[in-house]
Amino acid sequence: MGFKVGDKVKFLNEVGGGTVISVIDHRMVKVETDDGFEMPVLTVNLIPDFRNNPPMETERRKSAVEVLNEPVVSEKSAITEINPWGKIKEEPGVYLAFEPQEQQWLLAGQLDVILINHTGYELLYSLFLQQDNNLQGIDFGSVPAHSKIVIESISRDEIENWNVGAIQLLFHADMPKKIYMPAHISLDIKANRFFKEGSFVSNTLLQGKALMVNLVSQLALVVASDQEAVRKYNSDITSHQSDVRKEKPYVSKYKTAVGEAIVDLHIAELVDNIAGMTSHDMFALQMIEFNKVLSSALENEYDKITFIHGVGNGVLKNAIIKALDDFEGVKNRMASISKFGVGAIDVIIKDKQQNK
Repeated sequence: MGFKVGDKVKFLNEVGGGTVISVIDHRMVKVETDDGFEMPVLTVNLIPDFRNNPPMETERRKSAVEVLNEPVVSEKSAITEINPWGKIKEEPGVYLAFEPQEQQWLLAGQLDVILINHTGYELLYSLFLQQDNNLQGIDFGSVPAHSKIVIESISRDEIENWNVGAIQLLFHADMPKKIYMPAHISLDIKANRFFKEGSFVSNTLLQGKALMVNLVSQLALVVASDQEAVRKYNSDITSHQSDVRKEKPYVSKYKTAVGEAIVDLHIAELVDNIAGMTSHDMFALQMIEFNKVLSSALENEYDKITFIHGVGNGVLKNAIIKALDDFEGVKNRMASISKFGVGAIDVIIKDKQQNK
């Protein structure tokens, strides 16, 4: 049940009661007893005390602002402070915890998925999970310093949707002693860990036992002022991106030697079937291929591309020569007659004679 500040409560298993004076988190509140003592109490050990409540018909109607501002314990609670009454032993960093709601039954019942920000920085996060073989953006938001948030409450049947994915973290402070680079952490939690009682451990970040995942230690974060660390950080990202994204240059399918390629623009070499194509369609396709290959060659620092345009009436050859005006720093010359006759043109991107 949810309690709010000001609620009168009785202890379920003890004599007495008191008043809720603060909400600690989604399962614990602080109660001031009738004797004037303050103590944290699990909500499952409290029941409402209606004896001092005014009759419903005379109770003052609360304004919308009052209702919105009431801190209420709910299934998905607001952000709450980490262990406000005890010393935290875990090293500073960011943690992901799976805490059973019923601590007496660690391997049954609902689990709270909790993101814990055990740093002095405000944490901005974005969570992605693999579901049905696709990554999906599940949640994003921010968590103040030394605070935690229940991202979701899940059943045991949903575990397989929460053990593989990634989380991205960004750290902010108004007056930071250090500026940290963003962190990207891949998630791969073995599903069988959720069904072993030994996986759920006592900790000082939460009230109960939980399966704890240390996402990143604050000591392991890259400091932006450390130029060597940042260089390696950027190098690692670039290396990873090149592994994932890099494709073969378009010109490489025509490559004949290092920095050189030969492209036959005869229409029969470009399409398998010309049925239904007009001469205009064929010409347009040839010029598209010419531009794609030459652009790719320039990007990849080729030296020379030979375009075979054929003899014909010279329309394609003249169009190529005119199009070369749009490419800065390139020259053209007739290709080797012994190899290609008079139906080819060399486009020189790097003049080796000039570079000697």
